[in-house]
Amino acid sequence: MILKENTSQQKLRGAYYTPLSLAEKIAEYFKDDTSIKTVLEPSCGDGVFFDALINQKIITLLQNLTGIEIEKDETEKLSVKLSAYPNIQIQNADFFDFYQQNADKKRYDLILGNPPYIRYQYLSESQRGEMSEILTSHKMKSNKLINTWVAFVVACVHLLSENGKIAFVIPAEILQVAYAEDLRIYLSKNLSNITLLTFRDLVFPDIEQEIVVLIGEKTSEQKGIRIVELQDLDDLNIENIRAEEFQPLSNVQEKWTKYFTSKNETNLIASIKNDNRFQKLADCALINVGVTTGNNKYFSVNKDIAKKYDLESISLPLIGRSSHANSVYFEKADWEENVNKDKAAYLVNFPEVPFDSYSQEQKAYIKFGEETKQNKGYKCSIRENWYQIPSIWIPDAFFLRRNNLYPKFVLNCCGAISTDTMHRIKFNNGIAPEKVILSYYNSISFAFTEICGRSYGGGVLEILPGEVGNIVIPKLNSVPIKKVRAILKKVDEIVRADDDIEKALDLVDKEILVSEIGIEKSLCRCARTIWKKLQKRRLGRG
Repeated sequence: MILKENTSQQKLRGAYYTPLSLAEKIAEYFKDDTSIKTVLEPSCGDGVFFDALINQKIITLLQNLTGIEIEKDETEKLSVKLSAYPNIQIQNADFFDFYQQNADKKRYDLILGNPPYIRYQYLSESQRGEMSEILTSHKMKSNKLINTWVAFVVACVHLLSENGKIAFVIPAEILQVAYAEDLRIYLSKNLSNITLLTFRDLVFPDIEQEIVVLIGEKTSEQKGIRIVELQDLDDLNIENIRAEEFQPLSNVQEKWTKYFTSKNETNLIASIKNDNRFQKLADCALINVGVTTGNNKYFSVNKDIAKKYDLESISLPLIGRSSHANSVYFEKADWEENVNKDKAAYLVNFPEVPFDSYSQEQKAYIKFGEETKQNKGYKCSIRENWYQIPSIWIPDAFFLRRNNLYPKFVLNCCGAISTDTMHRIKFNNGIAPEKVILSYYNSISFAFTEICGRSYGGGVLEILPGEVGNIVIPKLNSVPIKKVRAILKKVDEIVRADDDIEKALDLVDKEILVSEIGIEKSLCRCARTIWKKLQKRRLGRG
């Protein structure tokens, strides 16, 4: 975590100014809209959006433009810079205060800008209260994960006139993160048309922040949503954007990343969800985070440490990282191979017995942890005995949390445990574990994995327990277990050899989905296309 005292003033203010070329393209989008008379820029900074309106020769056609800026120095400089335009008013104010004073009084035909990206912990108490009020007054949840840009978007949509438009440069998090779910619902209810411009290249040269341009419109014609993916700013052509097709907004609680697919592909996804030959992974298993040790480095040890401190007898076999999972079946021999490669393959699990019951070597390891302050982390410090890990239970399988090409679904064959780098899977009673594992390795389920997960930076796919539960898998109830094991063994061989995983998908698509369940070949092909498209987009950010 970045502490406030070590954070630059720019980060604390969330002030990352928009490139003029992007602001000009946004202004150009509204150039011919004669219904726009009043404009608001809620965080105008150096005035780049006013510059864009001037350069596009729009500003003289507008009746009134209001700019809000919290920094007094910026306000004074901007007032001087724009003094030749009597229709522009620059106010030195906190936008949250401005909104509270004007929420029931003023409306604007166009609101545009780049709201500040400030984390909750960097806000003042009054700003936190104002942000919470904005969100809850619009029936949204307020929590410590929410960034200021979310409240800016909500407040500004509320300030739009009857046929108003909004254009904001915001983090691409709006597409997928859980804390923006309420915002996606809010926008879908309050805007008739939503356009999202995304960029394969980073737009801001100084920060590793993927952004999108949100263009929302209140009109009588309900069109839905469209996502337009561009290479960079040079690829941004207004005429081409306007020609892109809208898709109806369906099930607004879902992530908007699914709209990177075509209309036909989106319809296919919806049809699979309603197909009784499929089910969600959550329908057949409990999905939980791996063991939260509070200090993986201390509790995950290699064979030398385990031997030195007599920890082998009180440790569990550990599958600690994605590099430990090189198969579909995780067997004792796989664990022993990790041990022999000097990996941290033991999870230290001090039993709940009196301290004096431990061996001298085990006591020495606890003392070593205290001398090196391993016990001072929050989760360790709140335990009765900091060195005893709670909630230890052995899962039936593991599902990797962060992944590159695809997440592995691994059957636990040796009583192993995992840290929170993996999710623990416990199958429901009566479920054949091998059938569920095999049902994941196909084109359709891989497509849903990309849809349900999120890009975690560097092109990594992160998928949380609730998202794993939403992955759609085919039902293999009628498939003979003998055939399941034979096919799964071949999939295991492909994974162990680090071979192309599409070979496994080809096999399961053909032998299970098509031959056993009656899934159409065309459906499998389309699902493969969706998976590859979303995967390629994600990896392009690596």
